Amino acid sequence: MKFPPSVLEEIKARLPVSAVVGKRVRLQKAGREWKGLSPFNAEKTPSFFVNDQKASFFDFSSGKNGDIFKFVMETEGLSFPEAVEKLAAEAGVTLPKITQEAQVQEEKRKGLHDVMELAARFFEAELMGDRGGSARRYLASRGLDGEARTRFRLGYGPADRFALRDFLAGKGVPSELMTETGLLVHGEDIAVPYDRFRDRIMFPIHDVRGRVVAFGGRAMSSEVAAKYLNSPETPLFHKGHLLFNHHNARKAAHDTSQVIVVEGYVDVIAMSLSGFPQTVAPLGTALTEDQLGLLWRMADEPVICLDGDKAGRKAASRAIDLALPLLEPGKSLSFALLPDGQDPDDLARSGGRQAIAEVLTAARPLVDMLWQREVEAGPLDTPERRAAFERRLKEPLSQIRDETTRKHYRREMDERLAQLFASTAPARPERGGGAGNFQRGRGGGGNFRGGRSVPAWLAGPLKASSALTQSRLVARLRGEDQREAFILLALASHPELLLRCADEIAELSLDGPAAERFRQALLDAVEDTLDREALSNRLVQPRVKEAQNQLMAVTGPAERRKLAQDADPESVFDSIHQAIVLHHRARTLNSELRAAERALADDATEANFAWIKDVKARLDTIDGTQATSED
Repeated sequence: MKFPPSVLEEIKARLPVSAVVGKRVRLQKAGREWKGLSPFNAEKTPSFFVNDQKASFFDFSSGKNGDIFKFVMETEGLSFPEAVEKLAAEAGVTLPKITQEAQVQEEKRKGLHDVMELAARFFEAELMGDRGGSARRYLASRGLDGEARTRFRLGYGPADRFALRDFLAGKGVPSELMTETGLLVHGEDIAVPYDRFRDRIMFPIHDVRGRVVAFGGRAMSSEVAAKYLNSPETPLFHKGHLLFNHHNARKAAHDTSQVIVVEGYVDVIAMSLSGFPQTVAPLGTALTEDQLGLLWRMADEPVICLDGDKAGRKAASRAIDLALPLLEPGKSLSFALLPDGQDPDDLARSGGRQAIAEVLTAARPLVDMLWQREVEAGPLDTPERRAAFERRLKEPLSQIRDETTRKHYRREMDERLAQLFASTAPARPERGGGAGNFQRGRGGGGNFRGGRSVPAWLAGPLKASSALTQSRLVARLRGEDQREAFILLALASHPELLLRCADEIAELSLDGPAAERFRQALLDAVEDTLDREALSNRLVQPRVKEAQNQLMAVTGPAERRKLAQDADPESVFDSIHQAIVLHHRARTLNSELRAAERALADDATEANFAWIKDVKARLDTIDGTQATSED
């Protein structure tokens, strides 16, 4: 039985070799690898090694080696198809039926890769041609010429609406493939599909095997609403599952036992050229659970390198909330905060490798960041406020699923609390001194791109009555999500807010098919000159109007009041931002719920059952908070 290579790669991406082997072999960390006694031969001295970066094992005593599929076949006596099915279930990957249609789809994927490679070469050639002069001058002003252009295959998308389309057509590429790869903008209201990336510097995005699967484009004009524009989701590109420069950073991360995470494409390039090739970036959005898994396969403690401003603090807070449930012995994060007003590109140009190295050396562990975030959330000058601080501090610790790690976090926080409260001084700790205090700024929730700050009341625990969480008000219409519907409809009702949220909405993970269709219509409107009349014309298109009606059907009366054009825009913006925060939290918890359900299926213990109940309770709390905000 033949499985599509893309499916096998996804399984291996989700399951580190050490996790699979560790169920049968007691492994110990040995430098950049793991070692243990051979499962194939009796021995007293370990000769069995596992390397997560190379996704392989090697047994010196027997000479056997291979990937996770080979290991399961050798240790459990399974055939290859049986091993694939077993590991797919563990990874949560749905195996496609091996049909003639599936084989055709796999061949089609190969064709899509060829199209993306042709597009990358076209953009590279345009950068070096007559139309790329202004783009070359801009890149040179940022220190991105010569080696940078070659190593990262930088390019330029001409302003001509049909330049790439005509080039690919001349190579015999059907328009359907151009559309499916996201290179063209299309729709029922668009008579002739046109190039998505126009007058933009192009950054190819690669998969782990180094194949071009998408593009990021930086606008040359300051008048364009979306400064950075990524390819949409395609059969090749799922932005939450990839990291920019992952294919180049893997070897460097293995050699240095370090991986560095920065915000943007230019930051990655600047860091790499400064001597830190182990640098990657999320694709224009906050880190996802899948991306964190990729990072931990490269290094045990990735360094999140953030701007030292308010937006950077918000990004750090979001990374903390994402990582906490997933922490386990030896796996964590550290945070390197840059001087205020500087990003990695600025620091690389002003101070070079030495300045970057100093920032990285000063990186703080996750436990320090968590402590400081809560210390700075409010004053500690009364018993009630100190009690609230203690509760606020300990509540996130319950999210840590690994029992040993959770125990040590609680012990650490108890010691810090004892030290803090030992003093009789009523005032909150001063910034810049004391255990766990930062040297700069404040913490907060948010994403890597910043934006408005989250309302203070959202930073704490979210609680609602059981009556609200069970009310029909929060029920979902099959296939569409109420929260997604509100976010998109509110932006359609207030186009000026859409301009402010374009990048964040483009990266938002959506579940509903109508939501996805409506989101694409909004983003296409942003890409063109956006005004209320132009947006209205786009929204009356039959399929878009149908999607809008489906989304409207799941909204409640309170939400609809906020959709009125005379509603206060800033109040609506706050509601949208709140909904986005809750949406991210709900997706993280749903991922945790799936993991808990798999754990229960594999091992029906009371602990695993309690885990599921706990996750569901937290999901109910989020839904209840949404309901409360609608009253």
